[in-house]
Amino acid sequence: MPRAANDVMQSIIFSAVLDGLAALKRASGGLPNQLLRDVQAIHPNVTFADLPKQLQDQITETTRSAFAQLLKEGYAVGPRQQMQQSRPLDRVPERQRTNDRRGPLRGPRRGPPSGNGPDKPRGGPGGPSRPRKPKGKPRLG
Repeated sequence: MPRAANDVMQSIIFSAVLDGLAALKRASGGLPNQLLRDVQAIHPNVTFADLPKQLQDQITETTRSAFAQLLKEGYAVGPRQQMQQSRPLDRVPERQRTNDRRGPLRGPRRGPPSGNGPDKPRGGPGGPSRPRKPKGKPRLG
């Protein structure tokens, strides 16, 4: 049974993070202070070129293996326009619905919304859902 896309992506990202951390350790040469500097140099605006060379190489390799794993799991990967043009062969072809048992397709309704027309009284079934005010004098105490 094929794995869900969520499971595949989770395993890909998990592996990428672990591989990236291992690459950072290799880039530091086993020096804890250098590892700490490399980690602190990573921030939301860091560019790919600012990362250590070992981490850049690992990200490139992980990206390639992620696409390979997606393809191996049976998921299609490609540009959006190319993927939309090549639909699966087992898809049911679209058909015209003009003679369908449900009748012709209709556009948006024109006119007043149902329940608010001039010939339908307000209140009662289908009317406003607020409580009615009691008739007569208000009771005190």
